[in-house]
Amino acid sequence: MRLNGYLVKSTVVAALGGLLFGFDTVVISGTTSGLTTTYHLSPFLKGFTVSAALWGTVLGSLLAGIPGDRFGRRDSLRIMAMLYLISAIGCAGAWSWTALVFFRFIGGLGIGGSSVLGPMYIAELAPASWRGRLVGFFQFNVVFGILVAYLSNYLIGLQHFGPAEWRWELGVTAIPAAFFFVMLFTIPRSPRWLVKKQRIEEAREVLKMTGDANYEQDLQDIRSSIDAEHGHAHEPLFSAKHRLPIFLAVSIAFFNQFAGINAILYYLNDIFASAGFSKLSGSLQAIFVGLTNLVFTMVAMSVIDKFGRKKLLLIGAIGTCLCLVGVAAVFSTNTHTNLLIWLLVAYIAFFAFSQGAVIWVYISEVFPNRVRAKGQSLGSFTHWICAALISLGFPALARWSKPLPFVFFAAITLVQFFVVLFIYPETKGVSLEELQKELSVV
Repeated sequence: MRLNGYLVKSTVVAALGGLLFGFDTVVISGTTSGLTTTYHLSPFLKGFTVSAALWGTVLGSLLAGIPGDRFGRRDSLRIMAMLYLISAIGCAGAWSWTALVFFRFIGGLGIGGSSVLGPMYIAELAPASWRGRLVGFFQFNVVFGILVAYLSNYLIGLQHFGPAEWRWELGVTAIPAAFFFVMLFTIPRSPRWLVKKQRIEEAREVLKMTGDANYEQDLQDIRSSIDAEHGHAHEPLFSAKHRLPIFLAVSIAFFNQFAGINAILYYLNDIFASAGFSKLSGSLQAIFVGLTNLVFTMVAMSVIDKFGRKKLLLIGAIGTCLCLVGVAAVFSTNTHTNLLIWLLVAYIAFFAFSQGAVIWVYISEVFPNRVRAKGQSLGSFTHWICAALISLGFPALARWSKPLPFVFFAAITLVQFFVVLFIYPETKGVSLEELQKELSVV
């Protein structure tokens, strides 16, 4: 099947939630110094400030499946866009540390919700042969948002706003948030959600408009899958028949965060500072890291449906492990600090090529229709609670021992290699309905 403009547009718009996701989570990296000075933050309070949005993502990802099932994936994304907008405006005008943390938490609700709803919407709209690349576009936008955040921080830093600099860095998110909200009025609902609500003609029209050449057959497959669920309308997620999808979603989310990615992205400027780089120099090198992230995500997207998810995960686990060992060695010996930027760039490249590109695709694929929203929420919930814990604890742990966090992250990636090798199934090129049968969850 060839892509048509309507399918591409719908994917791009839904994936804008990923851009805001990446931007809003990482933009804090450029503000840690200013916030520490303004509010006299201890290492623990700095970690709490950075992780405030992440605790919001935990709740947002846990609850997003409820409106996603009731109101639809698309309409629920509009709520997420409004949360992004409120957060940006609130952070820019924060009158106290408590207000800042509150509005960061609100933004986190939007991040967590969009991390569930965006990939789910795209996965349910995309044909099997393109699903990996189209859902992967959500991750592309996440890393593009990360790059834009680093670039935004650098450019704002050049304006010499002084003590108000962090307000500009956090408040600029309002612009893409407003654009995301408006564009969500131009895309259709998920055809699988429409069938679930017995809106068959609407679902047929969406499949036709997205260029599905076999739309009647695909519609019947979806209906058969949904009909098989009627006796399981309120089936719980946590049951023996779903144990493999649950393990896959929880473990890939756990490994994704305990590989250290968000500790590095959120505290990149601090990591460079601890190695002797200036703030402006650190911000510039952060752009280089963000660009590497973007490039290798694009490479992964181009091969994910050819190489498969499992092979990418295996390559990434070995590569990130070796890079993390190198970073730990630099901090252990306090020598060769000039290698730090290259080790971090290589780490980001391996991560983006593997876990970064695979996680949201994989979680969106492995659950059956009847519990997909709940399963997607579980995977995102695990991802974000791990991210919050890592972000909260990293400053204090790194202050106690600079190399220790990186040794820990390296050990986790080594464990991941063997778990993926022996347990993870390959999902490339298989329809969601076929996966449902293969994973024995019908």
